[in-house]
Amino acid sequence: MTTESPHWSKSSHSDNGGQCIEVAANLATSHGMVPVRDSKNPAGPVLNLPTPAFTSFVSGVKAGEFDPA
Repeated sequence: MTTESPHWSKSSHSDNGGQCIEVAANLATSHGMVPVRDSKNPAGPVLNLPTPAFTSFVSGVKAGEFDPA
């Protein structure tokens, strides 16, 4: 990915039974990506999202676009 190490974090609202992701937002500005991984499997695969895509996703979550009907 890069020579800069990701600094993983998860939301303070993530105490919901293990359905969490972790993000490394520290790479957004310098590398134009936000790595995302499953918090239950930190050694597993990482999805590298372009910063604009991650920003759009977060905006959609906040707007309720993904809430069940």
